[in-house]
Amino acid sequence: MLRILLGLVYRFYERRLEADVRRGEIPRHVGVLPDGNRRFARTSGLARVGDGHREGADNVARLIGWCDELGIPVVTIWVLSTENFQRPRTELDAIFEIVEQRVEALAEQQRRAALPRRIRAVGRRDLLPASTGAAIERVERLTAANEDGDLLVCVGYGGRDEIVDAVRRMIADRVRRGDSLEGVAGGLDAEEIGRYLYAPDVPDPDLVIRTSGELRMSGFMLWQSAYSEYYFCDAFWPAFRRIDFLRAIRSYGRRQRRRGR
Repeated sequence: MLRILLGLVYRFYERRLEADVRRGEIPRHVGVLPDGNRRFARTSGLARVGDGHREGADNVARLIGWCDELGIPVVTIWVLSTENFQRPRTELDAIFEIVEQRVEALAEQQRRAALPRRIRAVGRRDLLPASTGAAIERVERLTAANEDGDLLVCVGYGGRDEIVDAVRRMIADRVRRGDSLEGVAGGLDAEEIGRYLYAPDVPDPDLVIRTSGELRMSGFMLWQSAYSEYYFCDAFWPAFRRIDFLRAIRSYGRRQRRRGR
């Protein structure tokens, strides 16, 4: 009986919270650092660390659904950083297997979604196993015609690496066009560098959510998040609920964004 009552109270609060969210400003681009999969596995008594990553992957699909409900067109989720490649091989193999399986499932989810999204991977693909890269490319082709939104999957990604890669591509491009290095340096500006980022056509994130209680950004979209709002949640990513998501959006809607002004 107590469980039933608590469930009723929870659903009532969730509906009130959603109504409050819809009265406020909704972000156009939400970035997520889904932290805490390994700690969730340990504290939940799961047999393997990879099981925590699988639970976290299940929650990504739910997150996309929540964003669809609020009409949020762009979602970026950081799956694997360049620093994460230092983890044990067994854990990395589990992550790659999960990525291959779940990007296919996400593509199918987008086929049926009210807000179909293009799925794109951003990061250093040369670091990925061939099978993972092939799965990602297949999903990108399947969703390329979706024009209602974007889902960016950061895999083999680092914020500093993205800036370095952008500058390298910009210099190489300018030199191919016949510009001298002095000319490149003299004409260097932020707008031009921005055009060489991994996904230059996507708006900067309005809101960045990090789970597991960690109060740092770890280099997530360093260039693009200069004026992003941040929301930190104590829940481990696999335990991140719709109610936690709505609280993050409500917090964003109540803030006054000055963007340096």
